Order: sequence, then structure tokens, then C-alpha cells
Amino acid sequence: MTSAVILAGGLGTRLRSAVPDLPKPMAPINGRPFLEHQLNYWIDQGIDHFVLSVGYRHEVISNHFGNTYRSAHIDYAIETSPLGTGGGMLLASAHIDRNDSFLLLNGDTYFAVELKKLIDFSLLHSSDWCFSLFRAQEVDRYMGMDVGPDGHIESLKSGSLCKIGGLANGGAYWVNGKALDHFKWPDNTKTSLEDDILPFAALSGQFLFGLEFPGTFIDIGVPNDFRRAQNLPAFIY
Repeated sequence: MTSAVILAGGLGTRLRSAVPDLPKPMAPINGRPFLEHQLNYWIDQGIDHFVLSVGYRHEVISNHFGNTYRSAHIDYAIETSPLGTGGGMLLASAHIDRNDSFLLLNGDTYFAVELKKLIDFSLLHSSDWCFSLFRAQEVDRYMGMDVGPDGHIESLKSGSLCKIGGLANGGAYWVNGKALDHFKWPDNTKTSLEDDILPFAALSGQFLFGLEFPGTFIDIGVPNDFRRAQNLPAFIY
């Protein structure tokens, strides 16, 4: 199987004013849950197994999708207490063989990435983590990074250092499952992917590479972008 982990367990507090009673990935975009649009895109790219890392109101997600959606099998990793993006990823990864690689996605982000191109680039460089990158159009919102000519990620930056036009983390990663053997956080520990896992991976000598993609990128985590998503061609069908 070609698997993807989707981090869909956040509380969605910034979007609560626009979508008060749903987990953020279930926010409606043109009458369909955002997560449904996301699954459709990646199924069409060849993903046939999803692990949904869920927490807040997780039953809304599992009741909607069940264990099969279109041609894909769905597993659920349910957080009994908030684990953060890193803890949720580690919990969900238990559903994937460590000898396999997988796609890692944010449940509130859509990025039109060509999966085969991402995988081929990752394999070419024997990456442990391969990032999909985009050019930031806002200051201080996304993780920026310095990237070498060959795509090697030389440094990661917090959101406060991300500049307009700079390369930023698009929240779609190809991950070597064996790379996760290095993370020894205790079970059920709240951990951030961006602030804990990825910096540790870089400092411990893992191979981090990134490839820029020109496709549609949107993060529906704030009300303005949630409303803007309603008019994007990717979600009108």
C-alpha cells in the first residue's frame, strides 16, 4: 500500500468563529468537508491507505468516512488527550510498517503536490524527510528554511523568520519510516512536529531535503483563508 498520515486532531481554535461545532478538517468547502477534498486529491495521486490522527470530536470524522473511502482503506489513531502534531504523527505511524515510507499531511492544509515527483526526488537523495515547499506570501506565518542548490535543507526557521517570497514548509512530507526509530519520546507526550521533531531530526544528522512545487496551496486554519477556499478552482467540482 501507499500510505498517508493526516494530522487531523487539532482543536481548531482560530477557526472556531467560522466553524463552531466541527473539527477543523471537516469544515465545509462548497458543501463538502475539507478533508474529503484532500482525500480525493491524494487518492487520485495513488494513495490507497490513510491513517487519520484524530482527537477533538473525532467521531464526526470516523462516522463520515468509516474504514473505507472510495478505493482507500482508513485507520484511525485516536488521541485520548492532545498530543500535538508530533505526538499525533508518532501515534499514527504505529499503523505503518517501519520499513515503509509514507506521506505526512496537515489536515487543514491543501497543497497540490505531484506525489511521484516528490517520491523520486526523495529517493534520489536518500532522504529521511522530504519537504514540499512553496513561496510564502505572508510574513511570520509558516516555517521558513534555507535550502541549498541540490535541495538540501540547511536550516529550519520558526514562523517569525519566514519572509515574503522565501521558501516555506508546505506541510506535505515524504517520510522514511525508519527515520522515526530515532525518536524516543515517552508515549502520550505532547510534542510539536515543527518545534521538536523536525529540529531534532536536523540536529541528529538525518537527511532533510525539500522540493519547490508551484501548485495551489491554502491553509484553512484562519477564517479569511477558509472563506477564500470556497472560490478556489481545486474545490469546485
